[in-house]
Amino acid sequence: MAEPDEGEPIFMLNALWFKPNGGEQTYREYLRAVQSVFAKYGGKKLNSYSPNLDLIGKFDADLVFFVEWPNWDAFQKFVHDEEFLAVRHLREEAIDDSLLIRCGRVK
Repeated sequence: MAEPDEGEPIFMLNALWFKPNGGEQTYREYLRAVQSVFAKYGGKKLNSYSPNLDLIGKFDADLVFFVEWPNWDAFQKFVHDEEFLAVRHLREEAIDDSLLIRCGRVK
């Protein structure tokens, strides 16, 4: 897999498995808390989806979505930002498991 070009947008695929009894609500709280940091680095949360039928393989995530970032550097700055680090615990409190996969546009 090729590395994305330096200035090329990246797309982070998120798949989440919420903790029972409040995980989804805590994750919504996290999204509200992190919204300004997303914007600071140009992050855009794209549509969210709830998987409801796995046709090939087993995939039972509660929520999937993409976040678009202007480039890899912007994402790296986001994950090291003090404001993000202060609210990251909400994400960890909300989910049992997750996948975070960097994707690029097919050329």
